[in-house]
Amino acid sequence: MTVESVTPDAPDASGTTEASDGAAQARTDATGLRVAPVAGGGFPGLGHGLKLVRDPLAFMSQLRDHGDIVRLKLGPKTVYAVTTPALTGALALSPDYIISGPLWESLEGLLGKEGVATANGPLHRRQRRTIQPAFKLDAIPAYGPIIEEEAHALTGRWASGEPVDCTSESFRIAVRVAARCLLRGQYMDERAERLCVALATVFRGMYRRMVVPLGPLYKLPLPANREFNRALADLHRVVDEIVAERRASGQKPDDLLTALLEAKDDNGDPIGEQEIHDQVVAILTPGSETIASTIMWLLQALATHPEHGDRVRDEVLAVTGGRPVAFDDIHKLTHTNNVVVEVMRLRPAVWILTRRAVTDTELGGYRIPAGADIIYSPYAIQRDPKSYARNLEFDPDRWLPERAKDVPKFAMSPFSVGNRKCPSDHFSMAQLSLITAALATKYRFECVPGSDDATHVGITLRPHRLMLRPIAR
Repeated sequence: MTVESVTPDAPDASGTTEASDGAAQARTDATGLRVAPVAGGGFPGLGHGLKLVRDPLAFMSQLRDHGDIVRLKLGPKTVYAVTTPALTGALALSPDYIISGPLWESLEGLLGKEGVATANGPLHRRQRRTIQPAFKLDAIPAYGPIIEEEAHALTGRWASGEPVDCTSESFRIAVRVAARCLLRGQYMDERAERLCVALATVFRGMYRRMVVPLGPLYKLPLPANREFNRALADLHRVVDEIVAERRASGQKPDDLLTALLEAKDDNGDPIGEQEIHDQVVAILTPGSETIASTIMWLLQALATHPEHGDRVRDEVLAVTGGRPVAFDDIHKLTHTNNVVVEVMRLRPAVWILTRRAVTDTELGGYRIPAGADIIYSPYAIQRDPKSYARNLEFDPDRWLPERAKDVPKFAMSPFSVGNRKCPSDHFSMAQLSLITAALATKYRFECVPGSDDATHVGITLRPHRLMLRPIAR
């Protein structure tokens, strides 16, 4: 992948021209701000969308070689790709950018416009106030018994030597933990399977709509479009079933769903049904997808790096003395936690994010016009050789304090930063560490014929079809 210059007499949107010296050098405009170079290799009418379909991870990772900010074309849109940790941090913390752009537009069919994931400004702040108490540090221990029960039930369902479909099993536990802890949901096994199948179809379709924005063509009654619409409708039905069951029960347990059903808007009136629906969707579907994807990659890591599975097992036994690992043990499991973090570094579930500039502004000295879409990839940022020695190696010990201090700020932000920081970060880390500890203590893992751990790229990253054989220790 190269970065090309336009001809000297071709003005860009700022009214400047770029030198065609073959180098990926940003020039300055009349205000003294730099103009980001344009990535080469685009196709007429589609721009760089096909590259983001064919090999998106390599494409985004290569952009760092050609500048801190590089311009891409997605259909008719010009998008600014940010490639350095410092600038992604500045982008996340600046009030000049909001949650918007191709990613969030593609997700609107799932997340709506009134949920905490997609809202901006005062609406987002009010929604954060409603859901944040469920994820405060002092609230997490109350979920401990549920996470313990689900983690040990997961290992108990598996028979030594029998193949396990890691996709469905990972989704099952992710959905059950979210539903039981946050929504007090029952009968979630069947719904977990429905979510697993539907989310794979929906996120694949939404990714295509983001990088190849063909508009009306996605409304045609083609097989792929019909499959996408059926999956999306089923996701919304699952959420409606959960809300309807709670209302019909008349119960008001101290959970997040009760908080949403009793929430008030800025005028003191109950929030609308659409906002309740969108909030439950935002809690249940993207959260389950990202946790499930990370569990899949954790299983893949335990299979391909058995020495770290052995170290996790030894660490757990040293802490527990042989009893089942418990929630209260998590803070003592240093290597286990480091395995989780290293998996999230190399295999971030959320690998691409977008923002939109709300005013003419600058980022790192580059001119960013109002309304411009900005894209960046945590996957590329977290594999940058400038930030990490042996950047492609699986090395959990890089997160030991004496080594982690050398990692640049914002080079590892799996839960984002600023006012868009994931509110469930501590909750997510607790369940991932406990599940990893339970799995590695009871089993070592082997790949089975037919397993395919190649990366499946959609809105999230997951193994294509991971099948493992657990072997009892």
